[in-house]
Amino acid sequence: MIRESRVIARLLLDGADDQTWRQAIVIDNALQKRSIESAKRQANMIKSRLTLVKPELWELIVSGSSGETVQALLAASIKHSRLLGDFMNRVVKSHWGEFQKRLTPRDWDDYLDLCAQLDPTVNAWTDSTRNKLKQIVFKILAEAGYIHSTASPELAPVSVEPAVKQYLIKHSEQYVLNCMEVTP
Repeated sequence: MIRESRVIARLLLDGADDQTWRQAIVIDNALQKRSIESAKRQANMIKSRLTLVKPELWELIVSGSSGETVQALLAASIKHSRLLGDFMNRVVKSHWGEFQKRLTPRDWDDYLDLCAQLDPTVNAWTDSTRNKLKQIVFKILAEAGYIHSTASPELAPVSVEPAVKQYLIKHSEQYVLNCMEVTP
């Protein structure tokens, strides 16, 4: 959701009040969604991710190179979802270390089994929830260039963009940086 995230980051940088927010999302349909409810839902989801990071990262999302934008969004997503971050840190990083060059659906299932050992409520998730989460995580990894595509989840080497890395170090976001630095 790069384009949509840029719109939301711009609104946040501009300090949009409730009226300006409503005008952009509902009236102007800045996210270009088919329904108002879909636009509001997506805007709120993106906003909840982006408000976890500082305006410096919003600036990278709005004005950075495509690589900086994608990685800034990934950093915000990791901060928003420990499930994503831990999957990258545990599974993707271990695949690189073990020279396994491809993620599989079984990797996701095994990861969720591990999560269930730490939090038994994971066992209560339906198969559709588990599959939807896998689709989202794999899509994020593909958009960020960590895998070639969701259809072909072969690992791709990634270096964290210097501007994103600098932001993460400056703001003591070591967990996020560790999750992003999976390539040896």
